[in-house]
Amino acid sequence: MPRDDRTPRPDAPVFEGAERLQKVLAAAGVGSRRACEDLIFRRRVTVDGRVAQLGDKVDPATAVIHVDGERLVADTRLVYLAMNKPRGVVSTMADEKGRTALADFLGNRVEQRVYHVGRLDADSEGLLLLTNDGTLAHKLMHPSYGVQKTYLCEVSGPIPRNLGKRLMAGVELEDGPAKVDSFRVVDTLGRSAQVELSLHEGRKHIVRRLLGEVGHPVSRLVRTAIGPIRLGDLRAGRTRRLTNAEVAALFKAVGD
Repeated sequence: MPRDDRTPRPDAPVFEGAERLQKVLAAAGVGSRRACEDLIFRRRVTVDGRVAQLGDKVDPATAVIHVDGERLVADTRLVYLAMNKPRGVVSTMADEKGRTALADFLGNRVEQRVYHVGRLDADSEGLLLLTNDGTLAHKLMHPSYGVQKTYLCEVSGPIPRNLGKRLMAGVELEDGPAKVDSFRVVDTLGRSAQVELSLHEGRKHIVRRLLGEVGHPVSRLVRTAIGPIRLGDLRAGRTRRLTNAEVAALFKAVGD
């Protein structure tokens, strides 16, 4: 096994604050330094688009690192959280009117200042992403990147057979047409029903307005997924850190 004290190859760029690549990989949770050396030796790591070599140094704050083709965030200052926003909480980090806001659920557990990705109105609940990675947050919110958001809604029934086709074909709203990417009926409950739909645009109250326009107003709305990240069994008001694999999946979803 090559030693850790090997010098960088002559053509490898070295930046102020750069560290040995295997040390950066280990700090990011990839594995032990020895295991990370083996990944580099087997040409499974790229830095800024080029295959890495043992002895390379990188700046973890700026280097674009991929391991087995998946993006790895090596900058330990970046934070990626999933949160289950409860009903009645406003989608702001702090509220000037004194209402319960997102930061009230973080306490002192997150040192960095984070921001929410997208919004949920106060009457809606479910998955929010919190991060201080502004570039990724912008891409996740911008409709041109096509990142789907999935919602579970309780609506008035009964649900006609052609509702899904109608929503996927497009519905004219006051600010222009809108459509969903997928739709299914999850359950029927007497005069109400549970439906699941996905769409990739983020106009204000878009899900409620869409379903209301077709005659099925929403009584409860829960966002269950943002791209590859799912709400799962995360309890209301709780947060969790995304895994390296989940962060890599988010970057893949926006084409990075």
